[in-house]
Amino acid sequence: MGKKGKKEKKGRGAEKTAAKMEKKVSKRSRKEEEDLEALIAHFQTLDARKTQIVETPCSPPSPRLNASLSAHPEKDELILFGGEYFNGQKTFLYNELYVYNIRKDSWSKVDIPNPPPRRCAHQAVVVPQGGGQLWVFGGEFASPDGEQFYHYKDLWVLHLATKTWEQVKATGGPSGRSGHRMVAWKRQLILFGGFHESTRDYVYYNDVYAFNLDTFTWSKLCPSGTGPSPRSGCQMSVTPQGSIVIYGGYSKQRVKKDVDKGTPHSDMFLLKPDEGREGRWEWSRINPAGVKPTPRSGFSVAMAPNHQTLLFGGVCDEEEEERLEGDFFNDLYFYDAARNRWFAGQLKGPKTEKRRRRRGKRAGPEGAGEQEQACGGASTPAPLEVVTEVVAEDGTVVTIKQMVCAPNAAGPPQPEDEDSPEEAGSPAVEPSPRSNAMLAMKHGVLYVYGGMFEAGDRQVTLSDLYCLDLHKMEEWKALVEMDPETQEWLEETDSDEDSDQAEGAEGGEEEEEEEEEEDSAEDGSSEDGEPPAVAPGERFADYLPRTEPHWVKHARDSVGPNAKEKQVLRAAQAMARTFFDSSA
Repeated sequence: MGKKGKKEKKGRGAEKTAAKMEKKVSKRSRKEEEDLEALIAHFQTLDARKTQIVETPCSPPSPRLNASLSAHPEKDELILFGGEYFNGQKTFLYNELYVYNIRKDSWSKVDIPNPPPRRCAHQAVVVPQGGGQLWVFGGEFASPDGEQFYHYKDLWVLHLATKTWEQVKATGGPSGRSGHRMVAWKRQLILFGGFHESTRDYVYYNDVYAFNLDTFTWSKLCPSGTGPSPRSGCQMSVTPQGSIVIYGGYSKQRVKKDVDKGTPHSDMFLLKPDEGREGRWEWSRINPAGVKPTPRSGFSVAMAPNHQTLLFGGVCDEEEEERLEGDFFNDLYFYDAARNRWFAGQLKGPKTEKRRRRRGKRAGPEGAGEQEQACGGASTPAPLEVVTEVVAEDGTVVTIKQMVCAPNAAGPPQPEDEDSPEEAGSPAVEPSPRSNAMLAMKHGVLYVYGGMFEAGDRQVTLSDLYCLDLHKMEEWKALVEMDPETQEWLEETDSDEDSDQAEGAEGGEEEEEEEEEEDSAEDGSSEDGEPPAVAPGERFADYLPRTEPHWVKHARDSVGPNAKEKQVLRAAQAMARTFFDSSA
């Protein structure tokens, strides 16, 4: 009795701590979000110029990650919305809508009046009613420098039959967040988890909400039992029995000042409706059998045939001394809810070992033993190794190794032109290892678009498109290919000379951060355009008046020439506050 009471009391204490942290984050982020609201309003003003639906044939979309890719419920089409791209100096957010015609193998861009604001890391769910509807909730917007975030809590629906966007305003829904997960369950949308981040703080969620598609109302679910810890980026899928599975995800916590520790989760939970008690749910932890995915974050999920859940790719970060390294994956795993079992996806084509892309240069025969075992053990001929190198602009070499199993004596005879690795032919076609890719399923065919991997300090954002017939499980097919070496990457600059070069590379983009030197003396900024420094012991009440001209100039560039003066001043004050707090 005493132990149970102590456990319940401890649980309530944890809930209070989480509530306090959420309130703290909300208070600190409010001023940041006011700044970004002005920038979002500027972009919405540009979107308001769209007065009619225009569908234009186009080339494949530009590189991006954390977008949504959804299959049309009635047509052979895939719908791509939103996403982000980082070129080394600047973050770009999108609210473009692209449609990929599967039969014609062609892309088109669809401009629709009054779309949702630009965002990434949102969730999109397709339901069949009304000729098909695409429901979008939440996500985030980032400042061009990637230092400030605005988390949406809005709900939108794209009516696919009429190609019209509609914002659905319903109270009582989830707070602003990104990285959450959402699925269609009967006539409801069920949402779980996510996170909210400001410049200085963050909070992860494990709450559950339901949106009724008939009444257009939100309700917060309070399941009994012990559920998952707060997290984002998890797997969320509906089982054939009508329950909901949660697997994995990612969260981080502060271990000391300015030091955070990330945790990729690998636990699994079942959210089950209580029979006979409408609106009642229950959490339970499950331990599936089989070959489970290795620990990772940033994986992507889709529903495979036979009601199985498919998991693709991701990254496993490893902290080595003061350096962060990670393995990027391109492997497949399937979860069979009926048997509560994981199994690895194996293609029936050429047997190739799972390939991993390392951050930074990797050398030596590390992992060779595992590769030999996967290819048949010591009793079989040695595998053939095909090596491809990608050289980043900073000189970092990323080595991609492919191990091709050599046929044994019982197998078919080997052609004479395959006597050596160099003559073994080109590597098998497949998506490169990546995280944060977009997946969609149509007619039993899996489609993988975009995502990212890292090479040293460089982030490579992808725009390729692959497909795999899951009924046959034979081989990947490349629909859109991309050479990572051709992607522009702008290094962070420190010197005046580098700053000038970066300014030229930006080409006068809006939200430009560096101004002409002749104006710097007026607002207290340094000669190279850096923000005015905070004097020792200086209060913000003194810092702002002294440096306001500098921040107003930058804010005006950010919110655009059509913004009201009040918006400019609010943005300037928010920018100054963010810089002041980070310098204090």
